[in-house]
Amino acid sequence: MALILGIESSCDETAAAIVADGARILANVVSSQVDLHAKYGGVVPELASRAHLEKIVPVVRETFERAGLRYADVDAIAVTQGPGLIGSLLVGLTYAKAMAWALAKPLIGVQHLEGHIHAILLEQRQKNGQAPPPKAGPGIEFPAVALIVSGGHTVLYFVEQEPISAHPGQFRLRYRRIGETQDDAAGEAFDKVGKHLALGYPGGPVIDRLARAGNPDAVVFTRPQLKHGTPYDFSFSGIKTAVVRYAEREQMAEEIAAREERRLAGNADVAALCSQKTLDLVASFQKAVVEDLTERTLAAADDHAARSVFVSGGVAANSLLRKIVQEECAGRGLPVYFPSVALSTDNAAMIAAAAYPKFLAGDFVTLPSEPGFQFNADPSLPLGTSVSLGR
Repeated sequence: MALILGIESSCDETAAAIVADGARILANVVSSQVDLHAKYGGVVPELASRAHLEKIVPVVRETFERAGLRYADVDAIAVTQGPGLIGSLLVGLTYAKAMAWALAKPLIGVQHLEGHIHAILLEQRQKNGQAPPPKAGPGIEFPAVALIVSGGHTVLYFVEQEPISAHPGQFRLRYRRIGETQDDAAGEAFDKVGKHLALGYPGGPVIDRLARAGNPDAVVFTRPQLKHGTPYDFSFSGIKTAVVRYAEREQMAEEIAAREERRLAGNADVAALCSQKTLDLVASFQKAVVEDLTERTLAAADDHAARSVFVSGGVAANSLLRKIVQEECAGRGLPVYFPSVALSTDNAAMIAAAAYPKFLAGDFVTLPSEPGFQFNADPSLPLGTSVSLGR
């Protein structure tokens, strides 16, 4: 049994987890910074890195305590190398490098978005109560199209399997990027709309909750028409601006100011401070974003003959996105996989799970004590290759 310690610090969660054979979570600890950044309506990079410095040691210690293990019991240490905020990444990376050197354990670098994909495979294995079978996940058929959608990323990947030569019957994944946002990520648009309307931070969960009391057809938003890129690229800056313009046109400034004042005074009942017009606006905004995500993802799945669809990342917790994607995929007879809400947002279990195929393949970072050591954080670290495939 291979025990891998995962460390994640790419943005505003300090997380550590221990996963056995990429299939069983022994401990998973996440320290969130939501309350720290809420007053600013978004993540402040300097505050985030300082909070990671304060939390990384106790979070890792608690992870080992929950798992009932000693530090020396793990077989490898995996850490997010990128993409993300450089200051935040450096905290986790430096800690992982020091621990690997002190324990003489292999060190594995993981691309953050690959972690989100492996969150789905990890949970499928756990549901079946199995160690990794010859396929990457029980019942999952490849190739797949994966939508990673969060506050910092909105990307589509074509995902295939490839065998690990040193371990017959075991596979790792290969990725090709086939679409991405050309401006704001979907989660970023949710947060900015939430901030502008004084709904609170993070905007995604608040809008998801408020939208249930609104009419999603009350406001019609123009769908983005992209002149460049692929048919599977996204754009959300326009719809974010359209919300701002609608609020100005409908003279909602007084309501927004009153809501912000009462919210800052500690009145957390945001719904009670929203007019029906506001509820209709956020419901219509959410519907427009979700429909765009769904349409482009399924177009990519159809055009690339995908046999499965993955949706992961923080926005994958959105209830409307889950509902619409599941309904559309069911109509096509196409299996769709979401992680649980707990593993949709940033966590270290997904980093440890993504590291397991690398562990089997011996894809390690050279230890600091060995010649030629070089392992740095990369805030723009790509996953796989970029391709442009038309419909």
